[in-house]
Amino acid sequence: MHANRPLFKHIRNHSALFSSLANIRNEFAEQLNPKFQQFNKTPKFISENGSRLSIEPERSVVLNNYRQAIGLKTVLTEQLVGFDIVTNSDIGFRYPTAALAGLEAPYIKRFRSEYFHRVDEKRDICRPINLSYGIKSRGKADNREEYEVWIPEQDLKIDPAPLFIDKYAEDLPQAVRKFASETPIVHGWMGVKRCAFEGIYHQQNKFSDIAICLSLSLDAYNIGAKPDLSLSTSLNSSIARGGAEIEWEVIGYYAPKGYQASHDEIWSAISAALQAVYEPINRAFQPFIVATEESKTERILSTMRRAGVTTDYIKELNLKPWEFLETQSIARTKSHDANRNINLLGRLNRLFYNPDIPLPSLREMHFIAEQSL
Repeated sequence: MHANRPLFKHIRNHSALFSSLANIRNEFAEQLNPKFQQFNKTPKFISENGSRLSIEPERSVVLNNYRQAIGLKTVLTEQLVGFDIVTNSDIGFRYPTAALAGLEAPYIKRFRSEYFHRVDEKRDICRPINLSYGIKSRGKADNREEYEVWIPEQDLKIDPAPLFIDKYAEDLPQAVRKFASETPIVHGWMGVKRCAFEGIYHQQNKFSDIAICLSLSLDAYNIGAKPDLSLSTSLNSSIARGGAEIEWEVIGYYAPKGYQASHDEIWSAISAALQAVYEPINRAFQPFIVATEESKTERILSTMRRAGVTTDYIKELNLKPWEFLETQSIARTKSHDANRNINLLGRLNRLFYNPDIPLPSLREMHFIAEQSL
């Protein structure tokens, strides 16, 4: 994959990855238009009452199967005037994601990591790295709030609120600050394979000298049948359901050096870019789009509810995210054999490499996305 996807050599190292991606993006933008000299991150959104909100400007459509998104890149480049895919921006991730609060909670709370193989290990043995806690607004509506912090493995059991405070300072709403301190309990899991790439969208008559930069992805996922990822006797599987999703998120914008865009100008361009990307995707994949207002994390929770997993059962299990980093649980044993400890990390692996419902390789997903129609 490295020959035509050079970022994959940095897949384990976030600092090297994001630095390399920034260089690739900047070089491409300047070649696209010499005016696109300065990259700016998505700014805070200023609400009517003056609050500075950390907004995630993204949209997505849900599909039943990743293969239904065949030709995604072709659709965007051929049907969206002013859109260009950033050359060599392809990358991929394996994301185990846990829902840490229930459907009744005011926000989504999730734990996420990335999976990588150790050298010479089997491909179905993965180790979590790049751990994070995230808090988001509920649903899939536009302009949801998002707050995320990276957590060293040794600090996973510590209250993460100080990290949120340090990162967002006075921009952290009190309700989010309080929610961050609440003890996490694993309600369920989703395993996500993501093929990602970047694009730049510019329409001179709409945006003047602003060019919107987007991160786009095709995801394939499995949701576990139980919070502890054990076998469901009713399903005869540890996987409850699978699915796919196309996402696009604004990560920033290019402008000439010294260009001072107003808050309203930038956010108007962001909204227009999100809608512009939606239109060809909706036309091309409408027959396969699943109508839902649930985010990924909420899909985990609703899947648990439909499977009959109760709040009392979740509280009784009292699973913590750090338990799933261990190959042997000291405190938990198999229900049919109290002498055998549970391997929660092994169960997490089966979200990705279940022999009956395996997630596709990143290579295959990129291949699907770049096919001609």
